[in-house]
Amino acid sequence: MNGDRNPTHEAGRPAALTLADYRALGAFRQSLRNFLAFSEAGARALSLTPQQHQALLAIKAHVGGEAITIGELAKALIIKNHSAVGLIERLAARGLVTRQASTDDRRRVLLALTPLGEQQLATISRNNLGELNRASPIFADLLTTLDKLEQSGLWRTPSEE
Repeated sequence: MNGDRNPTHEAGRPAALTLADYRALGAFRQSLRNFLAFSEAGARALSLTPQQHQALLAIKAHVGGEAITIGELAKALIIKNHSAVGLIERLAARGLVTRQASTDDRRRVLLALTPLGEQQLATISRNNLGELNRASPIFADLLTTLDKLEQSGLWRTPSEE
């Protein structure tokens, strides 16, 4: 059996996945795991835990009119609020993050990166983006596979439901 797409449908069901589909998914999964290991090693090289790196990135990448709060950080990292508080305490002790009460609501604590936090995040991010660039052919192959599968009717996109 070859890995070519078989677009035919039986009894109204979408075509079966091909070997090429499984290979694209497998290559992506392996690339994702490699990237995570690479990113974690980059964080550790700067004496950061992977979660600390993720917190710095979430703070920097936050979209909104105001800086990210501890509650929003907890949500972004999928951790409990008290865990986010401890994480921020450790980052603040290292001089990577500042905390400031919101001017609108003094109960809300806003987070920002210090110049050192910015520098360390930039170092890791530059390396991570280079690693993602090296893996881009795998991502391109997966996107092509996803497009073919969607066109074959293998699944419905949320907008079609």
